[in-house]
Amino acid sequence: MFNSTITEDDKFSCPVDGSIMITASHLPYNRNGFKFFTNAGGLGKADIKDILELAANIYNNFTVESMKDAERKAASSVKRVDYMDIYTSDLVAAVRKAAGNIEKPLDGFHIVVDAGNGAGGFFAAKVLEPLGAITTGSQFLEPDGLFPNHIPNPEDKAAMKAITQAVLDNKADLGIIFDTDVDRSAAVDSTGRELNRNRLIALMSAIVLEDHPGTTIVTDSVTSDGLTAFIEGKLGGKHHRFKRGYRNVIDEAIRLNSIGEESHLAIETSGHGALKENHWLDDGAYLMVKLLNKLASARALGGSGGSKVLTELVEGLEEPAVVVELRLKIDQSHPDLKGGSFREYGEAVLKHLDNITESNPKLQKAPVNYEGVRASGYGGWFLLRLSLHDPVLPLNIEAPSDEDAVKLGLAVLAAANEFPALDTSALDKYVRVS
Repeated sequence: MFNSTITEDDKFSCPVDGSIMITASHLPYNRNGFKFFTNAGGLGKADIKDILELAANIYNNFTVESMKDAERKAASSVKRVDYMDIYTSDLVAAVRKAAGNIEKPLDGFHIVVDAGNGAGGFFAAKVLEPLGAITTGSQFLEPDGLFPNHIPNPEDKAAMKAITQAVLDNKADLGIIFDTDVDRSAAVDSTGRELNRNRLIALMSAIVLEDHPGTTIVTDSVTSDGLTAFIEGKLGGKHHRFKRGYRNVIDEAIRLNSIGEESHLAIETSGHGALKENHWLDDGAYLMVKLLNKLASARALGGSGGSKVLTELVEGLEEPAVVVELRLKIDQSHPDLKGGSFREYGEAVLKHLDNITESNPKLQKAPVNYEGVRASGYGGWFLLRLSLHDPVLPLNIEAPSDEDAVKLGLAVLAAANEFPALDTSALDKYVRVS
């Protein structure tokens, strides 16, 4: 959709002035919405508010006859084109270029795709096969908004298990998985090792920093301390941990560039990744093309290790033994809110936790933090933040052992227990059972 606004091709009526896609992403089929694009990128909340207000004003001035006349004119001007051919040919050309303009740089590579019955099934036949890759074993390529096999979501355990199994069953070199509308993606290497979340960020950071030494990598707030050590200690880059929300991460990278701090990658643990070279578009297909470029260029230089060239790039990434994600819900009908908003209540919880953390000698607050309360201690860290949209305080904990994770959980629980409207049952259960 975005590329159609910057492509120059009269045959396809491009560049278009704007484009609209209908998608629910990985949510159920009845949660569809619109995404709007111009050549400046995806529209944000303020833009959409303006569109709605403008549309309402136009509608109010329509008569029945003028409405019918507008509909007739619109229907007669519709032209159907297969723009996907242009889009996919650009992706194919990018991989060929990375390999020194070899026609089939992935010849002999076995790569399976799992589209989860979303929109990403095109990648097997229109990108991989023209490059010479074998794609047998690819699965769930036909779009079906009921998602009969698994949710198309690179963060979903069932989804990652499905693509991992496909790689192992087919003895493939690489597996690629997309979310529904292909703005997120992840991979699996030939041994079944998942390249998503922190590992995908580490991999993309290694690739980007080869071309742009010292650049700043912008991520969301829940990335690990081990990732920071990897980006800054091993790769020589700078890790700028910002807020959750892919648009927040992208906008922050754009802001840093505007004030003279070079940044070429903005990426969330969810699999949203955007590169400066690709107009800051969170395009999951383009992200996977960057991985294919490494495979193709390694092959062109005489290497034949399959996905090993990718896994070698993330060697040295410290990964926690224990990863915990919990959601503490705020009961909006509880009298303790005293008629206030859940957001005000959540902020009060965070303020109290911030004070407790400050006075705890075994915890150290993150020196730079843009969201919630983040602290290190007991060999790990926790982050408690307020959800962007819902009456929920998500809690992330990473630690070297269950015992250490429980200690971090208890530190949060000590503050959370002071707020009766906060449902701490998930955290209570965790610290008791672990």
